[in-house]
Amino acid sequence: MKNNQFARINADHKTVVEDLKRIHFLDDEISGALSPTSTYRLLLRKAFLKVRGGHDYDVKLKNYLATPDTDLKDYLGTSKPITAEVFYLVALQLFGFLADVDYEITDPLAAMKKMQLPMIEAEGAWNKDQVLDAWYLLLTSHTKNGQMFLDQLTNQGYFAPFYDLSVEQKPLFFNGKAQAVFDTSKLIREVVYVESSVDSDHDGKRDLLKVEFIRPAETENGLKVPALFTASPYNQDTNDEAGAKAMHKVNVPLTEKQPNDLSYEDIAYQDKELVLPEPRPVAGETKYATETFSREFSYTLNDYFLARGFAAVYSAGIGTLDSDGIQTCGDPQQTEATIDIIEWLNGKRRAFTNRTDHIAITAWWCTGNVAMTGRSYLGTLATAAATTGVEGLKTIISEAAISSWYNYYREGGLMVAPDGFPGEDADVLAIETLSRMKAAADYHLRIKEFFTEQMKQMVRDMDRESGSYNTFWDARNYLKKVKNIKCDVLMVHGLNDWNVKPGQVEQLWQALREVPITKKIILHQGQHIYINAFRSIDYTDMINLWISHELYGIENGAKELLPNVVVQDNVTPEKWTSYQDWSEPNVPKATFHFASEKLVSTPVSHEVLSFKDSLPEDIFNRYADHSDQWEDDILVERKNDLSKNRLVFKTEPIEADKIIDGRVRIHVKAASNQSFGMLSFQLVDYGEAKRFNATPAPIGMNGIDQGYHWREDRLNEFAPAKFATPFKMITKGHINLQNRENPWKADELKPDQFYEIDIDLQPTFHRLAAGHQLGLVIYATDFGMTVRGNQELRYSIDLGGSHLDVSFR
Repeated sequence: MKNNQFARINADHKTVVEDLKRIHFLDDEISGALSPTSTYRLLLRKAFLKVRGGHDYDVKLKNYLATPDTDLKDYLGTSKPITAEVFYLVALQLFGFLADVDYEITDPLAAMKKMQLPMIEAEGAWNKDQVLDAWYLLLTSHTKNGQMFLDQLTNQGYFAPFYDLSVEQKPLFFNGKAQAVFDTSKLIREVVYVESSVDSDHDGKRDLLKVEFIRPAETENGLKVPALFTASPYNQDTNDEAGAKAMHKVNVPLTEKQPNDLSYEDIAYQDKELVLPEPRPVAGETKYATETFSREFSYTLNDYFLARGFAAVYSAGIGTLDSDGIQTCGDPQQTEATIDIIEWLNGKRRAFTNRTDHIAITAWWCTGNVAMTGRSYLGTLATAAATTGVEGLKTIISEAAISSWYNYYREGGLMVAPDGFPGEDADVLAIETLSRMKAAADYHLRIKEFFTEQMKQMVRDMDRESGSYNTFWDARNYLKKVKNIKCDVLMVHGLNDWNVKPGQVEQLWQALREVPITKKIILHQGQHIYINAFRSIDYTDMINLWISHELYGIENGAKELLPNVVVQDNVTPEKWTSYQDWSEPNVPKATFHFASEKLVSTPVSHEVLSFKDSLPEDIFNRYADHSDQWEDDILVERKNDLSKNRLVFKTEPIEADKIIDGRVRIHVKAASNQSFGMLSFQLVDYGEAKRFNATPAPIGMNGIDQGYHWREDRLNEFAPAKFATPFKMITKGHINLQNRENPWKADELKPDQFYEIDIDLQPTFHRLAAGHQLGLVIYATDFGMTVRGNQELRYSIDLGGSHLDVSFR
């Protein structure tokens, strides 16, 4: 294990004393202890929560080594001094590490250093202040299960006696972070219906939005808490069968586009002033909801904070079960409906206890401070909401979020599906998330006909045939309004996420450069996943530090302490590194020129190389059914069924590690034998290595608790595969040759005429290890993402007019 902590606050002794008193680890008895050893024994006693009597405590102490030849009970009984060697040998055991497996009992300090666990290295016998300082550091350090030692004690019930604190004493903060002093067995679950500012189903009434929320019981006694709001169109279930039926065919030909002279102004979406129905009349007001729920479609990060003085709010939004409206897949109506929930939380919008009685209810229990959380579509709506500048939204924590829907379903004038979902498009996602279908009467009697017509219109507007950027997609481009963002932004994204590709977060990162807010980004080696329960990084602590500041105003230095950029290394397991920036513009780039099968530093070749796109029908069908086989064969060096359908270029083995940072730009001089065509590119790391498995593996048999007698999460970590592989795709990109200027303008493409093509691949942060080769594979049809026409297309590349530019860190 390697411990990477970015959210631990280093405290001076005065702060240590104040913080330990606040959580009752330093009480009158310990303050009056006469020696460092007795102080240490009393501190330990508070950590052994599963024993009640003094005799039982002594029995437990005998299970711990104080030195290689003395157990802890005997050592403390002789009043021997507390030293770093003794303290950290015991600490490793308290943390759950195994002697002779994770560390040598003869050298605990070496193990602490190897695992990057913080420690006080004062030599000789410690005094009482050093014991207290070391204990404080111990509480804020991570254990083998990936949580702080204090969280481990929390899960055993350390803070249960704090449940009875007065509301004036809650929430409770330690080391700048909110602690679990709220009894999750007494959480209050309620449902309200927020009246939105849209009428997306055109029924002449403002859409009502079902909102489920969970708040601490202390809010009944005057405590107001901030809210973690997760807007999830999946929250009220999905229509998987209907979505599968609506999938589009992908084994269709690429077609020629009619050339045009469109400018961006020609296709730009303009906000429309809509005439809304009048608000509903208010027949009365109440403080209490009349509807509850048993279990929400929860998010484990929210679960963690429900024990720590925050409310969790969930809404599926327009077009979902028990709400009004229709699904619109990311358009301004969905954004507006999302911020309407925030406006209710901050007191600026009404809600009702049910859909018919017109009894109004406010979020009287909420401070009005809101953070939005969630991954994928959930994080996307957080990004969308932030671009409105809505009051009360203090921060978003957007994970794997879309910043422009065009780049989710299209790329460079092409149909480019999210990986794993060929045939999905905006209309399919709208159908899948229209959970109003689950209520037969509501759907069939009220909106089926209207929604069906709207989906037909969406198909026309999204224009699968051309794949070009148009007004439909411009309306779903949140980057246009980034300048409106007023809240701080924390982004999380996988560098191997080919569902919501890394370019989505990089575009947002770049657009935020000139926006006067605080922005942070965490880049991990995962695909489309959460990192809430990774062992090697203190992600939950980072979020705790962040939202304790953002929502409660705690002056904990979160903005300064958390790095601007944190990246998980792709070579060394459990290594996370902080950086000042990522994908910096205008950084000098190294240029590689094309030669026959080579990437070289100086131009040497004027050769023209060609490749085809068609395949024999049986081979085409095999790859269409098994795109994983295609993914391997398109990159493997040995001759195979795709050898004539690609060009491969490689550098010489590099002498020292290099980090590829940001976007790689490719310039090719290319021709198609027909009046249409596309090119695809993959940047590849060639070299035998035991690379990380594609998905993180669960650690141990049990999950980790989110609080005392509360919910669990699964501890995960990336590990190297058992067997070496010869290559790994780093990043990729695609372009329609008729969209070589931009994605909305179609140019003429004359057969066999060479054109200058520029394309930026998806951004990355990749360590190319010494001895490996950087490779570039050029091809056309991508069986996992593009249309698959199996057409008689042939492409030619003029090597003398082609190169790629790479930013190395």
